[in-house]
Amino acid sequence: MTIDRTSDRLAARRAVEALRSGVPSRDAVAALGSGQAGVEDRFTDLLDGIGTVRHDKRGLLLGGGFGAGKSHVLEHLTHLALDRGYAVSRIVVSKETPLHDPAKVLRAAVESAVSPDGAIGAVAEAAAGLDPESPAFAELLRWCGSGAPVDDWFPVTLTLFPRVQAGEDNFADAIVRFWSGDKLAVAEVRRHAKFAGMGKPTLAAVPARELAWQRFRFLARLFVAAGHEGWVLLFDEAELIGRYTLRQRGRSYAELARWLAPDLDDPASPLATVVAMTDDFDAAVLTAKNDREIVPARLRATQTTEWADVAGRAETAMGLIERDMLLLDAPDDAELDHAYRRLRALHSQAFGWDAPDVTGLERLGTTRMRQYVRAWINEWDLVRLDPAFHPHSQVTPVTFSYDEQPDLDAWDPRE
Repeated sequence: MTIDRTSDRLAARRAVEALRSGVPSRDAVAALGSGQAGVEDRFTDLLDGIGTVRHDKRGLLLGGGFGAGKSHVLEHLTHLALDRGYAVSRIVVSKETPLHDPAKVLRAAVESAVSPDGAIGAVAEAAAGLDPESPAFAELLRWCGSGAPVDDWFPVTLTLFPRVQAGEDNFADAIVRFWSGDKLAVAEVRRHAKFAGMGKPTLAAVPARELAWQRFRFLARLFVAAGHEGWVLLFDEAELIGRYTLRQRGRSYAELARWLAPDLDDPASPLATVVAMTDDFDAAVLTAKNDREIVPARLRATQTTEWADVAGRAETAMGLIERDMLLLDAPDDAELDHAYRRLRALHSQAFGWDAPDVTGLERLGTTRMRQYVRAWINEWDLVRLDPAFHPHSQVTPVTFSYDEQPDLDAWDPRE
């Protein structure tokens, strides 16, 4: 009984500390829920359509202000997807993971991938769980070799994989690393193919961007072959797009379109996405920076087929931002009352006291849930240290700058 009480107290403490710092941990999300029933319904609908032929969209675009709870909602959606049997990856757009570089996005997606049982390293686990005698493996191999939008590298390495797993040269691991984003020597593939009686496969060089997309397509189906329902990617802080230089903003918009719109080359892909960004992006970037007009025009001015394609995709993404952004609901009085009661109980349990009522912030339509939560927790902390103290919290607004930062751009030798 003592152990159970200690464990409960530690869980409550983790939840309070996560909420204090604004980190959407599992404990914090379990404590408060999401408060976004509409988003949950749309997400459930998205999952229900995964793996079927889709011609409208394969992703959701969520919008909310700073502190509105976007990351909290993404964490909640993570556990909804895991509970339904999907592998899930959380990807935070950053300098290290720019949205305009699909190879780096792939690396982040693989590194953060979690299987439905909560195990990290989901790609390696899925590969290890493949049964070459199963109908699921046969279907994956059939898909790879029947005109799928992937290069010969994938059917060749998939055919080789079960044949080299017992080998002593770790070539099976090299294949999994190739699927996950690493290079694989053509000579090594051909050597193993020869030993396996597969002849000499033709393996052409594939551009890095295209190969990254092929890997996403393949890995989504690898998860299905391993017994999962599919693969869900959750992107956070996509508003960083607005701080890239113009060409990389164009590439980022183009990649955003590929994540949100259906993959016309693979319309039945078991891959679904959710992208979260600030709700003022349309006004602050598409309108104030005039990206809506300037970005496509500048890209098309290069008079190359590649940049013309990027411009077209960028326009698609901007239209999605304008029309399809699903805004998070502001917390109403009922939700605030529920959150207050739950947090008061958590704080009491975490610190072994009976937390009193505190004033917190005035309830205004512009105040974010994170601000209410931080104010309540901080006031309980102060009163716990000095019961005679009467705290008063104020909000200082913090704004996000969309000024260009060239150092965020990854170097591209073609530019």
